[in-house]
Amino acid sequence: MKRETVVVLDFGGQYNQLIARRVRECNVYCEIYSYKTSIEKIKEIQPKGIIFTGGPNSCYEAQSPTYAREIFELGIPILGICYGSQLMMHLLGGKVEKAPVREYGKIQVNVNTSSKMFTDVSEKTICWMSHNDYISKEAPGFTVNAWTDDCPVAAAENPDKKLYAIQFHPEVLHTQEGKKMLSNFVYNVCGCAGDWKMDSFVEESIKSIREKVGNGKVLCALSGGVDSSVAAVLLSKAVGNQLTCVFVDHGLLRKNEGDEVEAVFGPDGIYNLNFIRVNAQERFYTKLKGAEEPEQKRKIIGEEFIRVFEEEAKKIGAVDFLVQGTIYPDVVESGVGGESTVIKSHHNVGGLPDCVDFKEIIEPLRDLFKDEVRQAGLELGIPDYLVFRQPFPGPGLGIRIIGEITAEKVQMVQEADAIWREEIAKAGWDKNVNQYFAALTNMRSVGVMGDERTYDYAVALRAVTTTDFMTAESAELPWEIIGKATSRIVNEVKHVNRVFYDCTGKPPATIEFE
Repeated sequence: MKRETVVVLDFGGQYNQLIARRVRECNVYCEIYSYKTSIEKIKEIQPKGIIFTGGPNSCYEAQSPTYAREIFELGIPILGICYGSQLMMHLLGGKVEKAPVREYGKIQVNVNTSSKMFTDVSEKTICWMSHNDYISKEAPGFTVNAWTDDCPVAAAENPDKKLYAIQFHPEVLHTQEGKKMLSNFVYNVCGCAGDWKMDSFVEESIKSIREKVGNGKVLCALSGGVDSSVAAVLLSKAVGNQLTCVFVDHGLLRKNEGDEVEAVFGPDGIYNLNFIRVNAQERFYTKLKGAEEPEQKRKIIGEEFIRVFEEEAKKIGAVDFLVQGTIYPDVVESGVGGESTVIKSHHNVGGLPDCVDFKEIIEPLRDLFKDEVRQAGLELGIPDYLVFRQPFPGPGLGIRIIGEITAEKVQMVQEADAIWREEIAKAGWDKNVNQYFAALTNMRSVGVMGDERTYDYAVALRAVTTTDFMTAESAELPWEIIGKATSRIVNEVKHVNRVFYDCTGKPPATIEFE
């Protein structure tokens, strides 16, 4: 699909996905690319604008990430954020050096509201700073349009060349008018029309899929989660009976989930798709025996998924395409596209084997963030209770069990998770937290139950609030919910004698445990 695009050039910043997400909130499509992406590739994309991200380096050091100065001569509007602003100044003749006073956190910034970047922004506004270096002198041709008591160049611009540099982070919510600033950039500076909307995405995707598939047969990897469910319904709308959905019960699902998925997508369900259920619990347990390292488990699960699909495809006959519910955070966290390190290999991205027996893999949601997937689901007419169901990772409980996976451990975490979700729902908090689940730690400790010594496992309870699943805060749940769930878990789940509540946000943690 040809669409107006803003490119985020990633210099290793922690907020790269958040920048892309904020641009998309302006109804402008945005993609992340590594700073190593060639100038020829940038020209090929023909972006409406480019954003340089932050990063942990000092731009004046020889080994630090950089880019060819030619990019500033393309006539494409460029916004540099934090490290990106310093790099712009450094390359164009300004001066960047170690700051005499390091700025970190919420800082009051004075702005020149006549700048296109700061239209309708308050003259004094709170912004999020995070830098050791600072721009001590702007580059020739630039005018300073924002400053603080300790930062003489909090923002600078060269409107004639459409170049803008800001030292703070407009993408984080701590910058009170950051969304407005990014909107000003994409609309006032880049001249975007704002045509990235889910109704047009769904319509264009269906048309594109029909053209790609033609008369071919399609196999969809259906897990029953939000992403794969939306992908399945999208493909069903596009190619009808040419689609077969294979649901692999790998023994790592939530309690009763296999039956619930079949009840929705099976022959008697809401969607009467060509539905095949494969019960492969023992097969996965055997493959995972002895595996403890998270990446190893993910890759084992990913490869075994593909092998099961290949086998089912052969039973169906020649299958041309495999459909997966991969979404954009999966791609970026798996180290594909941007410059960030691999956080974790998602079974349907970094975990794929090298040899896949299909003509092509179709990932219709690959460009979407989680909340955009939900919007697409609503556009497709999928009921709210399916669209807004609890997220569940493809590797399932395999990454909610720390260490080696056994059938006994799976049952323990299934029971604990069911109790936790039930108590949150009974208390009416299921609408207030975005994701919640139980995980089984690899820690065993001494306890006492019925006047007898125990030496059993600890369960960790997790509940977070988030808008885009890129950052998250631990939910401040009432103690009554945590206390009741704890009491039930230690009394009802065998071999569990201790319960923890995870208070960590993302970052520094991820939402899942592995």
